[in-house]
Amino acid sequence: MSGRTALIAGASGLVGGHLLQLLATDSNFSKIKIVTRKPLNMGIEKVSEVIVDFDSLNQFSQRLSADVVFCCLGTTIKTAGSQENFRKVDFTYCLELAKAAKAQGAKQFILVSSLGADAQSANFYLRTKGETENAIAALNFDSFCILRPSMLLGDRREKRLGESIGKAFMQATGFLFIGSLKKYKAIEASVVARCMAALANNPEPGKLIFESNLIASYA
Repeated sequence: MSGRTALIAGASGLVGGHLLQLLATDSNFSKIKIVTRKPLNMGIEKVSEVIVDFDSLNQFSQRLSADVVFCCLGTTIKTAGSQENFRKVDFTYCLELAKAAKAQGAKQFILVSSLGADAQSANFYLRTKGETENAIAALNFDSFCILRPSMLLGDRREKRLGESIGKAFMQATGFLFIGSLKKYKAIEASVVARCMAALANNPEPGKLIFESNLIASYA
């Protein structure tokens, strides 16, 4: 398992940032590539940046070779400015990344999706997430892991007022989420990252879905 290459999209985000720190000290990975639209200058040994135009990912495919791909890309409709722009990030960019990496021989793809993701959902956000899962599954990676976390806890660089209020509520009422409600309990982004790293180090074949309560077991 040692000497592998990891490719991370969304390394500057909440989950991706924790994941990068984990893999940077993981002896199973000798090289980590970060897919980014602008230099991040992380200054971490064994990390290299692949500067891309996400609207033309296919033009950078030869630089996207890796053994395992971690996709932590995601935005909000408010940040994106429209449903169209949101879908571009959460569906198109994720799928094009998967296509490019698969073409370069990637065997495993690990995607951060969302609790409630469903391609048949009436909710635009959850429908888009479900459609993304289905589209990537159709590429037939040897191992495709889908993580569906509940509300993420942690410090974002980008402050979201509504999300901050939601986090406070979820933290205050977390003790109520037991039994069948357990998967709705808010989860630390660092735990999601630990789950992703563990799955990469113990790859299992086929399509695997990890709901939030199962992800939490990696705490």
